Amino acid sequence: MIVRILGEGQLKIAADHIDGLNELDSALEAAVSSGDEAAFRVALSALLEKVRAVGEKLADDSLEDSDLFLPPEDATIEEVKELLGEEGLIPG
Repeated sequence: MIVRILGEGQLKIAADHIDGLNELDSALEAAVSSGDEAAFRVALSALLEKVRAVGEKLADDSLEDSDLFLPPEDATIEEVKELLGEEGLIPG
């Protein structure tokens, strides 16, 4: 799966990391739903840090299509709410 963190670039994520990312995505979704800014900041940071840790960064000039987009670290709850689908930010 190719993931783009908006404003940072693309990373290739192996399928065996998706379940762990979905757990972090669920925490982020809960924080957005509750409107809890502190929990939102912690959850968004944890998700992005995990993606960076397990992902293989693609070259800046790579022409790979992204399978999904993640918000930047400084995104607001409202901006993330707009990106959330029925399955959160990370389907699966």
